[in-house]
Amino acid sequence: QVQLVESGGALVQTGGSLRLSCAASGRTFSTYAMGWFRQAPGKERELIAAIRWMIGITYYADSVKDRFTISRDNVKNTLYLQMNNLKPEDTAVFYCAAAGRISRWPMTRPGDYDLWGQGTQVTVSS
Repeated sequence: QVQLVESGGALVQTGGSLRLSCAASGRTFSTYAMGWFRQAPGKERELIAAIRWMIGITYYADSVKDRFTISRDNVKNTLYLQMNNLKPEDTAVFYCAAAGRISRWPMTRPGDYDLWGQGTQVTVSS
């Protein structure tokens, strides 16, 4: 069984940086795309960044464009999210997700993804 395990969440001050990691382990899973979602209290889970696994095409939500960078290491089967210039409104639980198919691009809905990590908390203090 494939598992996704996120790490890197923390408490940071406004303007700080964090790098989240998502490591895939277990049985080989044909990954076509991966994404980072976040969910703040009382809000829906939203896609903030996604990447086509083999060709590296990326997508960013407007709220994080020019601040966050998604990347992947195909050899290590690890997804990253570099977050710079963090703001209090970035506070949320961050989830990585993997998709075994491409239905369209970008795939922005949680239902587009097949596997999920357990989430990691990012808190940005003002």
